[in-house]
Amino acid sequence: MDVSCQCGAVAFKTPLPKPLALYICHCSECRRQTSSAFGTSAIFPRFNLPNSDLLSCYTRPTSTGQILNCYFCKICGTRLIHSTPGKNVVSVKGGCINGLDWKAAIHIWTKSAMVPIPEGSETHSEESDFTDYGSSQEMLDQPTDLRGNGGLPGSEDLSSSIGSSLGNPQTWQRDL
Repeated sequence: MDVSCQCGAVAFKTPLPKPLALYICHCSECRRQTSSAFGTSAIFPRFNLPNSDLLSCYTRPTSTGQILNCYFCKICGTRLIHSTPGKNVVSVKGGCINGLDWKAAIHIWTKSAMVPIPEGSETHSEESDFTDYGSSQEMLDQPTDLRGNGGLPGSEDLSSSIGSSLGNPQTWQRDL
């Protein structure tokens, strides 16, 4: 899938033709991060990004004691990716992805939703029962080890073949 920031300076392709999971999160942390009513996150296997000279990284501790790396375009400020060191998946911000099938999204933290949830959508008042994202509102920012083929028939398990360069901003810059 094609991903780009608002100004187009940072652009890349995801490692799979569709995300492993797609979430629309209504928690207060996602609302603050996006300055909107909700945040969107598409989960993909970890991958290297181009244009490292055009990216900045805001690193912060989470309520669970982990480190969260938030990558954004230096020019327009669009947040593109969240990663946690040691995890083999990343969260690509859904609004930056062209051609995303929003009907497949799972709405989480709906107990604090500011907008109506579309009828027929899968919803969870807090985090999804079947995710492995932890127990805090920052679960989308804390992707854990997901295994599988991203729903692609006949694909090999990508979790063992994806590099780990997004875990640390210094490593990320060096690997590109």
